[in-house]
Amino acid sequence: MPELPEVECVAERLRAAAPWARIVRAGQFRPSTMQDGRMAVGRRIDGVERRGKNLLLRLSGGWFARVHLRMTGDLLVLADARLRPETVRAWFELEDGRAVALDDPRALGRISLHKEQEEAELFRSLGPEPFSPEFTPEALEASARATERAAKIWLMDQRTVAGLGNIYAAEALFEAGIDPRRPARRLSRARLGRLHGAVREVLSLAIESVRAGYARPGGFAEGEFYPVAVYGREGEPCRRCGGTVKRIRQGGRSTYYCPKCQK
Repeated sequence: MPELPEVECVAERLRAAAPWARIVRAGQFRPSTMQDGRMAVGRRIDGVERRGKNLLLRLSGGWFARVHLRMTGDLLVLADARLRPETVRAWFELEDGRAVALDDPRALGRISLHKEQEEAELFRSLGPEPFSPEFTPEALEASARATERAAKIWLMDQRTVAGLGNIYAAEALFEAGIDPRRPARRLSRARLGRLHGAVREVLSLAIESVRAGYARPGGFAEGEFYPVAVYGREGEPCRRCGGTVKRIRQGGRSTYYCPKCQK
């Protein structure tokens, strides 16, 4: 699933396509893909933002489109709305002939239209953005003390920090030297401080990597240079200590870690 770095890259790519024209048509091939798409017709795209793993298309008249890419989605700007790839599931056609299209081979992505007044409630359960002033070591510690869950499960919860997913949660825990199975509430203040810094460091490097080579959701592209330390490296030597990277299951997902480096 695209995580914060990938979604931010898509947002930047969309911002580069501005200025936008007015939306003249909303289309979809699957009824479940887009909700209330008709409300976008006649409105102009005023900006593109990211909230957690969500893309927000700000529309004129006090509306916005929320786009969640799910497992394989991507939001593209097509030079000609008539030339849509066969995996496009929904699109907004613009009066200048272009289109903003949800390309999604597995058809799991979703688009919904909302009034601006609904935004606070819509994202009420999302935690702070990792680069925002609200994401402080103190806030992370308070969240850790309030949970009984293992560090990895807690860190992936979008209420802890918005946008962090399986890949970069594992990498941040490695950088902080924290065993993903350790209860979050038992982590010391110093270790949580290291984790706070690791989250920001890992995501910063991942965003730079994605900018260099992102081409598709759901994996690393050839042009990306992010130096994965543990994710996807089961059985391989740890690049820090030479020990063997292990894989376990947590919350239905694979967790990778180094038993020697992470305590």
